Amino acid sequence: MALYNLTINDVKTQLEVEPDMPLLWALRDILGLVGTKYGCGIALCGACTVHVNDKPMRACTVRVSDLVGKSVRTIEGLATSTTLHPLQQAWIAADVPQCGYCQSGQIMAAAALLKSNPNPSDADIDSAMAGNYCRCGTYNRIRSAIHSAAKAARLSYDATQRDVGQERKV
Repeated sequence: MALYNLTINDVKTQLEVEPDMPLLWALRDILGLVGTKYGCGIALCGACTVHVNDKPMRACTVRVSDLVGKSVRTIEGLATSTTLHPLQQAWIAADVPQCGYCQSGQIMAAAALLKSNPNPSDADIDSAMAGNYCRCGTYNRIRSAIHSAAKAARLSYDATQRDVGQERKV
């Protein structure tokens, strides 16, 4: 066993684990962050998608020992303590989940997409979400929710930026 210092959901965390332990098991079994799911164990299905330094990664194959000094965000760290992330809100509004098993990985992949591309096309979404499988087949609702979240984020940004550089008279 060895000690590893990571930042998980903005919290500095010290893990005492075997060097080859996959991040997925450290998150679920040691830290109790069970939103990240085990799907295939070989990084093909996307159920275990998390962000490492803001990039989507499969937690089932990345080792804790490879993450020293890096920042990890899980589905539990996507929302604030009082507000769901726009994607989580859009997911609910579009009634995306059926069984729900793959949804945390889907949302994390979509969040990475919107961070890099705030106005994705259908082709952009399809490309970014490739490899995140939904056995219930809710792909059309997933795409719709991503578009809705992107639009909501743009409207929110526009509203906060509207008065920048303008003089306001009261």
